[in-house]
Amino acid sequence: MPHTPYLAEGPRVGIRQITLADGPEFTARARESRPLHRPWLFPPDAPDTFTPYATRLIDDPSRHGLLVCTRDTGALAGFININNVVEGAFWSGALGYGAFAHAAGRGLMREGLRLVVAHAFGTLGLHRLEINVQPANVASIGLARGAGFRLEGYSPQFLYVDGAWRDHERWALTTEMTAPR
Repeated sequence: MPHTPYLAEGPRVGIRQITLADGPEFTARARESRPLHRPWLFPPDAPDTFTPYATRLIDDPSRHGLLVCTRDTGALAGFININNVVEGAFWSGALGYGAFAHAAGRGLMREGLRLVVAHAFGTLGLHRLEINVQPANVASIGLARGAGFRLEGYSPQFLYVDGAWRDHERWALTTEMTAPR
């Protein structure tokens, strides 16, 4: 399937912007990945939910919807969104992400997250990225930690997920933390 050019490429994955044409593959992968995602994540898994989701990521300048794709086939391995981008004195964004089941545990999201961080700090000019994770989501915490994010705090009843306000750990990374020492 033809796709938009990669914004960045690593040895095994590339990252690119989400498009409306990604709907069929994205929703099929999301349906296959329900057991992996639940109860942490509820990505759109049908056309009627994908279109508004993707449209917000495409049209809203405070959001960047990025797909992690395998370089050998172009298949979607996962997604990483930069949400709530704030400029001015803050220059920050909040990451939300999910691997698709067929790609989980293979290091593809780790590689993709490194590319997204470089894109956010380079091309987008952000200074800080945050990830908010439910404390029992060990895989997501491992991805954040492995990418160099540091635990900064705990936010009780922080986000509304799966019908309730859920506690989250706050992980963050700044440009200074990625600079060579």
